[in-house]
Amino acid sequence: MTRRSRPAPFPTLEHKLGQVIQYAYTVPDLAAAMRNYTEVLHIGPWFARGPFIPEKALYRGERPAAELSLARAFSGDSMIELIQQHNDAPSVFREIIELRGFGFHHWAVPTRAFAEDTRQYQAQGFQVAYSDVLDTGARVSYLDTVSALGGLVELVEMTPAQLDRYTLFYRSSIGWDGTDPVREG
Repeated sequence: MTRRSRPAPFPTLEHKLGQVIQYAYTVPDLAAAMRNYTEVLHIGPWFARGPFIPEKALYRGERPAAELSLARAFSGDSMIELIQQHNDAPSVFREIIELRGFGFHHWAVPTRAFAEDTRQYQAQGFQVAYSDVLDTGARVSYLDTVSALGGLVELVEMTPAQLDRYTLFYRSSIGWDGTDPVREG
């Protein structure tokens, strides 16, 4: 009797729970940044959205008026996020831009224990600088870890819908041939 090998399941991002999944950067021009990251680092395809003002966000306890556009793409199993703020409204992004200019902003860590993980960061003295509920229903909180790490930590609640979205971005990057470099997302 011969055994047939089963094909490996198509990869998901379950293995990234509790680990850094994303490196995020503020940029002055999102379209130019996507082009540069693609041409120089061969990252893509990009899933872009915006401009928009986050409807459910809180920035240091206040409703922000920051108008944002962002794009996400994978390189291996790490996501790169590029963020452009279109106005000068106070925001978690503008804070870092004013501190040291455009560039690295935060790491994102997916979690299924969102409230518990947020409390653990707070117990270490790191306050929530920004929070929001994404269109997938997933909650996010940006912890102000700048003094300890040089950037913020974003906790992303890994709901099934959020996992599906990130997995779509991830799968799209596997074997990407450079076509359709910017997609809606």
